[in-house]
Amino acid sequence: MACCVLTSRADEARDWLFEIAAPLWSGAGWHADGMFAERLSPSGEPDRTVRRTRVQSRQVYAFCELGRLGWTGDWRTPAEAALQVLLDRGRRPDGLCIHTFSEDGEPADTRADLYDQAFFLFCLGHAARALARPELLDAAAEVRVGLQPWRHPAGGFTEGEIAPPPRRQNPHMHVLEAASVLWDITGLEAWRILVEDILTLCVHRFIDPASGALSEYFSEDWTWRPEVGPPVVEPGHCFEWAWLIEGLAERGLTDCAAAERLVGFARSFGVDHKRGVAINEIGLDGRISDPTARLWPQTERLKAALARWRRTRAPAELAEAAAAFDGLRRYWQTPTAGVWRDRLFADGSWAQAPSPASSFYHIVCGLSELIQTAEAQDA
Repeated sequence: MACCVLTSRADEARDWLFEIAAPLWSGAGWHADGMFAERLSPSGEPDRTVRRTRVQSRQVYAFCELGRLGWTGDWRTPAEAALQVLLDRGRRPDGLCIHTFSEDGEPADTRADLYDQAFFLFCLGHAARALARPELLDAAAEVRVGLQPWRHPAGGFTEGEIAPPPRRQNPHMHVLEAASVLWDITGLEAWRILVEDILTLCVHRFIDPASGALSEYFSEDWTWRPEVGPPVVEPGHCFEWAWLIEGLAERGLTDCAAAERLVGFARSFGVDHKRGVAINEIGLDGRISDPTARLWPQTERLKAALARWRRTRAPAELAEAAAAFDGLRRYWQTPTAGVWRDRLFADGSWAQAPSPASSFYHIVCGLSELIQTAEAQDA
């Protein structure tokens, strides 16, 4: 049964990813200037607009991962071209990456932001491995050193030159994700220490001790105060952190206690079973504050379930993974093959908007987990 449930969905995921999505996003979704489009219209047409460094970094990762998964299309050319733009025009003298490029591919906003640095690090790690370019690991080390002045006395980092208070967990989560990849590739103690620092911050500061939920926004000392606003929980981030913690537990860095609490809360209050999707926002008391369901929480729900199934082999986790994939699949069932819808409203209607390229990172990562889990099961 497990083999059939996973294999059938993994086959469907691979077919859509390899035969439909990847060709479109490496074609219409990749500009002649070497950079990726920020979004595609519902009919699959690219626009020309300001392009964010974080999106370029995410797309480089996505195509490197497609190559690793075995896509036989030309993943290398767009990945190398966008990466070279980042290296040539997207770095500052301090080694950090800029925020945006103009629609003509020239540096626009040269301020540095923690969220952008996290995905630049993530891109450099994956590209170093996929493209056999070890010098990219030196560039990643420059970013790590460049972030040291951003260290905050209460733990973690400031967010650089763009994001105002309150402090957020989300950029820190992606710094940990990138550092974990770089630790895996290099084995360097500096990356392991960074992973441990942010993991400790999550367990002791980000996660509410009473509910087990992950808060999004904090005061300077990582506490919550009224001026920050009402406590906000995003179920997608609960799932995403749980997946990261499960992976670090596999490597002996922690246990799964925090992941258990995160998943328990998110599944109890953050999944709308009528629509079959994870929703955007709830409170620490479980009350729904935003019932809209974006695409990305569906991929994180899938990843968390797959990680838990690999660890426990519990039938309930297999069923949850299947349900999460079935919810995710609805987002790419569009008139134009290869694009996706991004927002599902509470009444079951869809937002009429372009497909953001930023979602491809989530999609590729989630479907990669599914494909690899199924392959390991079949082996």
